[in-house]
Amino acid sequence: MKKQSKRYKEAAKQTAPEKFFQLKEAVAVLKQMPKPKFDGSVDLHFNLSIDTKKSDQMIRGTVVLPHGTGKKIRIAVFCKGEHERQAREAKADYVGANELMDKVAAGFLDFDCAIATPEMMKDLSKLGKVLGPRGLMPSPKTGTVTNDIAKAIEDLRKGKVEFRVDKQGGMHLSVGKLSFAEEQITDNAAKVIEAVNESRPASVKGKFVKSLSITTSMNPGLRIVC
Repeated sequence: MKKQSKRYKEAAKQTAPEKFFQLKEAVAVLKQMPKPKFDGSVDLHFNLSIDTKKSDQMIRGTVVLPHGTGKKIRIAVFCKGEHERQAREAKADYVGANELMDKVAAGFLDFDCAIATPEMMKDLSKLGKVLGPRGLMPSPKTGTVTNDIAKAIEDLRKGKVEFRVDKQGGMHLSVGKLSFAEEQITDNAAKVIEAVNESRPASVKGKFVKSLSITTSMNPGLRIVC
């Protein structure tokens, strides 16, 4: 068993394994915990009552965090012609068509999000085995396959994040940084919880969110009333 640090043990004293917190209360407790030496992430962890063998219950969506992610994201846009100009004007980090795809095929993955125009998807699909496992493949479901390049870039810069259920029925995503104010973390987390609840498939009966917790980097988590 991995040895726990003194800081972790001190933080654990502020938790109660049997207690469920209201979101705002949980955020306040997290902010009071001893902090690591870096600006850690604040994360939500869902356990959903879904059957991952059913395609209609493999939940996936996006939500724009009111206060952003706190991260500087690097955006690659696969496009050509007039869309290249739009992407550069919108300050995408990397823009191109075949030459950018060749660069990625050769191992370049120095970006966090990818956008593509519909006309590029046939060729870009050849990079599915490279981009897919890293969550970088553009998709119409997340608004990253579009002709409105400027809007897609703007949304990502504002703090648009994707949520996607895993094979175990879990969902995990960051809702900000420890340096955020309590109100900012609470607003972001509440927006994500709302979006996940709204994505509930019609075929799911009974309680949708089985459990929900909020954590920070290298600290214990707190269970939230759901």
